[in-house]
Amino acid sequence: MANVLRVSTSHQLFCVFMLLTLAHTQNVVVFQPSLLTASGPVVSALLLGNSSDMSLSVRTVSPSNTTGSIGPPSCAPEVTQWVLTREQVGKTAVRVQLRLERSLYLCGENETEPDCCSNPLCVLETLQVSACVGDTPQASLLIQAKIHALLVPANTGPADNKTSIPNQVYQPLGPCPCDLTFRACDVRCCCDKDCSNEDLTLFASHCLPGPFGGQVSPPPDYQCSEQSAENSPDWFPFLCVHSPPKNNPFLGLFYRGNVVKSKPGPTFQRPVLSAPVPVNVYVEGSPILTLNDQYLTIPQKLFGQCVNNAPVAFLKNFKVECVTRLWTCPTEPPLQTLPGDFRIQVKNGEGGDVIVEVTDEVATDPSQSISSTNGAATSESLLCENVTFALDYQFYWKENRITNITLTRTVGNFPLNGSVGLTTRYSAVFLNGDFMSEPNSGNPGYQVGRPVIGGIMDIFDNNTGSIQRTSINLWKSVGDGLCFNNEKKPVLFGENSTSGCLLPVNRQNLTQCDLLRETVASLQADLTTATYVARTGNPDPLTGTDWINISFVMLNSSTTIEDTTSSCYGIQIHQHIHVWSLINGTIEGRPQREIRALQVSYSMTSWSLDCGGGDISPCVDPQETWLLPITSSVTFTDIPVNTEPPKTRFQINFTEYDCNRNDVCWPELAFPLTRYYTGEPYSQSLAKGLILVFFFIAASILGTPWRQIRQAQSQFLFSSYF
Repeated sequence: MANVLRVSTSHQLFCVFMLLTLAHTQNVVVFQPSLLTASGPVVSALLLGNSSDMSLSVRTVSPSNTTGSIGPPSCAPEVTQWVLTREQVGKTAVRVQLRLERSLYLCGENETEPDCCSNPLCVLETLQVSACVGDTPQASLLIQAKIHALLVPANTGPADNKTSIPNQVYQPLGPCPCDLTFRACDVRCCCDKDCSNEDLTLFASHCLPGPFGGQVSPPPDYQCSEQSAENSPDWFPFLCVHSPPKNNPFLGLFYRGNVVKSKPGPTFQRPVLSAPVPVNVYVEGSPILTLNDQYLTIPQKLFGQCVNNAPVAFLKNFKVECVTRLWTCPTEPPLQTLPGDFRIQVKNGEGGDVIVEVTDEVATDPSQSISSTNGAATSESLLCENVTFALDYQFYWKENRITNITLTRTVGNFPLNGSVGLTTRYSAVFLNGDFMSEPNSGNPGYQVGRPVIGGIMDIFDNNTGSIQRTSINLWKSVGDGLCFNNEKKPVLFGENSTSGCLLPVNRQNLTQCDLLRETVASLQADLTTATYVARTGNPDPLTGTDWINISFVMLNSSTTIEDTTSSCYGIQIHQHIHVWSLINGTIEGRPQREIRALQVSYSMTSWSLDCGGGDISPCVDPQETWLLPITSSVTFTDIPVNTEPPKTRFQINFTEYDCNRNDVCWPELAFPLTRYYTGEPYSQSLAKGLILVFFFIAASILGTPWRQIRQAQSQFLFSSYF
């Protein structure tokens, strides 16, 4: 698109108005603007004035070699690669538009199409548009066209051209995660095979960083698969580590399933990967399909409106309420259905299918879902029977497949007199066993920028309990900024933040201090309803060691001040969340962070009526309100890992055994007996190492050297006897 000269909107409108006035009074025509720079295939401008009897022409011009200026406008027609059109937009205004009639993609190898571009800079020319009366030019427009070729090739394939990502169990990130478009170059995706060398030069210095750009950390050196038979030392087959490629620190962010366990295999051999699952497996966010390759649909909300035929996404929970205004009894789905309409066959993701099990329930109080409207009542009342009030789906899943689907359909009868509003509820919950699927914040350590996971104890009937996940929130100031209308935002790991909202208070509120303190305390308590916080980013709801108690502290509570008629003390004006975390080891070079403590503290202050200044209305009118702030904040503190006493001068200077400052690290030679090995717990590695040493000693005792010693000893005893 054309880039018009950058001026303010008000100034531009003023200039157009003045030009229209001048053109109308003096009967002249002008182009607005008179100079354009085009970076796209379409460019437009306005021709102002009486142009009813004028013709337009376009030609290619170039500056003079001697003067460097463009020659006078000409009305002679010329054949160009641009198509000139005009459109009347007012009595004295015409929109003039130029469109490039050729393709803008780079030519492929051995491609001879005349429309494609051989160079990235596809068009570089200067155009002159002239408005003429007969052969006399009245106004001219200069356009500097500088257009680059598109990165998308001409044969991009069908409309559904998204790349099929492999199964995340075996390839959590895929070979190139940012390659999202099939047979097309994705900008800033340097690992995209569809990008040519010319494309990469445009964004080579701005590649997407981290795992999303395909820059995954290389496997550590102690992996058995990283050493070949040519360069590996003699001791390497005995001390290397077998770790399946399925285990990855990013696995919990892209795939929500069970932990992949190592399978025992032959010694000194790389474990063989199992065969990949079929292509049509479910991944997070993929639509669920029926047996005839149709989407399984449930009414959902889209942009605030209810859509009856919305596809259900795998592992995406939702719960919506839709209000339908009725003048007659419903006769079509989803409000009027039969149980057989829902007993359909759904693909399970492994080549098989599951049938939806439907259970009908009768609404106990249908009046709670009925609201009257202002419609005119009729003399007769209709009875609407077997109307759907709720559809609650439960999807049971394991790994990449669906194991079972149950539907609870709530129906009921209600009288219809005039028009009513019917509220129906639709929900879908994905359960892994008996637990609802929840997004993780790391695997296992927290990832910076992911939500901090809170929990509330849920006691079952058999006196056993599990911890249900919940969020730890801060205020999110939106709209008018009032506390009653404000939204909440979750606390993100590693990101300090401060936010707040405004509470309207009047003189009458200050006479009811107990009620005011209770209101503010309730608002602050709603931010953090959790009593536990997850130690790591993928906690187990049944494992108590994965959770830490949250401590609540009340600050400034020792000072006692009496309430007066215009002031209240002990208002919980600020809530502060303090999180202590540390780095507990690394996995594939990625630090694993965990939370060690979380404290929620409340700061109290006094609110009093201030009648100073020019505005005294709050002191005169008891209903006049003024806004007082309530704030919340979070602070993250890193606990230093190194708590050992300071090193002596000898330890600082002696670097022979320091693996961080020496190329040869002798302690790593004793893998896995030393603590430098972090592939498994130290107790297990020590036990396995001692067993391995025992076998070496036994082999040495029973081997060739000891046999020769026993033979020599027997010969000596025999010769001594004789």
